[in-house]
Amino acid sequence: MLTYIKWFCGVILLSITAGCTTGKPNNVQPVTNFDINRYLGQWYEIARLDHSFERNLDQVTAIYSLETNNTIKVINSGFNSVNQQWQQAQGKAKFVDQPNLGHLKVSFFGPFYGSYIIFALEDDYSAALVSSYNYDYLWILSRSKKLDPVILERYLNRAKLAGFEIEKLIYPQQ
Repeated sequence: MLTYIKWFCGVILLSITAGCTTGKPNNVQPVTNFDINRYLGQWYEIARLDHSFERNLDQVTAIYSLETNNTIKVINSGFNSVNQQWQQAQGKAKFVDQPNLGHLKVSFFGPFYGSYIIFALEDDYSAALVSSYNYDYLWILSRSKKLDPVILERYLNRAKLAGFEIEKLIYPQQ
């Protein structure tokens, strides 16, 4: 009986984490013809939905670099305006399916991964709209500290049409 309970709990845990890894909100499709080499480098966070691991952070950046084992090193950093100190988190990312699809899984905590879905991306890789496995996570990223207002408006409309509550977005200072 104890073995059955352990097996059952394992299946439940696997199901929950699989949803976080491969799940995506309705109306969100990863970009195709994705080129990880063009996506690598530094990105500035223009807007985000609030969540505990970035609460009170300004000057938020994400740096992506390719590791020798074909994983992507992720370094997120930002300045906590309440504590008056810099915070940094290092993680890794892997493709969920094909490498030409903008759907990755990212881990900052050991074996636990979360979905990272790029569902809008400029042709020149200057801006991106990113989600996770549900409507609680949304980021607007740019290669520069300020995003062209036309692109920002287009991304806001795209996110709203997909079902995100864009009125809850936070715009961190850069």
